[in-house]
Amino acid sequence: MNSYAFNQLQLVAEDRVVEIGFGGAVVVPQLLRDAAFVCGVDRSQDVVDAASRRFAEAVRSGRAEFRVGTIENLPLPDATFHKALSVHTLYFWQSLEAGSRELARVLAPGGQVVLGFLPKAHMDRMNMPVDIFTPREPNEVIAALQGAGFNDVEVRRPTAETAWLVATGVRR
Repeated sequence: MNSYAFNQLQLVAEDRVVEIGFGGAVVVPQLLRDAAFVCGVDRSQDVVDAASRRFAEAVRSGRAEFRVGTIENLPLPDATFHKALSVHTLYFWQSLEAGSRELARVLAPGGQVVLGFLPKAHMDRMNMPVDIFTPREPNEVIAALQGAGFNDVEVRRPTAETAWLVATGVRR
């Protein structure tokens, strides 16, 4: 799903991109290859420290930055990024609406968001802890993004048989 979501970004060399909940930094090398600047935000200080060490050269050269934060309160200035990416994090958001508003806040007008996730029916079979994990329906994600000011919101999947979903939208 990371590759599919990444491809939906359609990065250009001038793009400033933020990845929310980057975890093991699977997509960060591709982001650094194709974008002008990459910012990673994760709730774990250990994850942020590891990425800062792994991508130290990009950090030193001003092409990357890693910060501790949550989707509901991104530690980023307004209208700073052209693209935003988050894969397999929606389930942990306390509020789809608050997270969507924060993404809209940090994206410049015309900026694009790509959110990769598995649908609720698939995730329900995993029996994840309900106190920290909320499976999401595609229509919930679409409504939250539209409510936060995103246009052209749609859900895509690589094939009809694939459970992976990617919601994408453009900030007004």
